[in-house]
Amino acid sequence: MTKLMTNLPTARANKKIVLGISGGIAAYKCAELVRRLKDHGCDVKVVMTESAKHFITPLTMQAVSGEIVSDSLLDPSAEAAMGHIEFAKWADLILVAPATSNIIAKMAAGIADDLLTT
Repeated sequence: MTKLMTNLPTARANKKIVLGISGGIAAYKCAELVRRLKDHGCDVKVVMTESAKHFITPLTMQAVSGEIVSDSLLDPSAEAAMGHIEFAKWADLILVAPATSNIIAKMAAGIADDLLTT
């Protein structure tokens, strides 16, 4: 990750990134990833799966991102604005890290059963 972030071109700074965190052991590294993206001028919003919350808390991700963390497809405040659509309109990039085999399989098969895969 250090090499990736060190070589982040200036042209990629100031991007709006939705970081999708799935439930792999590497989820704990996402706090550092958000911090580094923000250091490079990126705006970051976080979406977590239920499994991701076993490895890192939404409160931790809210603290480093400065944004409310979305973790439920049926969040009343998100649904009022069709949260999943708002993320797509807002973002320049959607980054899933860690991308577990489960989340990759869901995306490949078109299974949309949580906020991240919707």
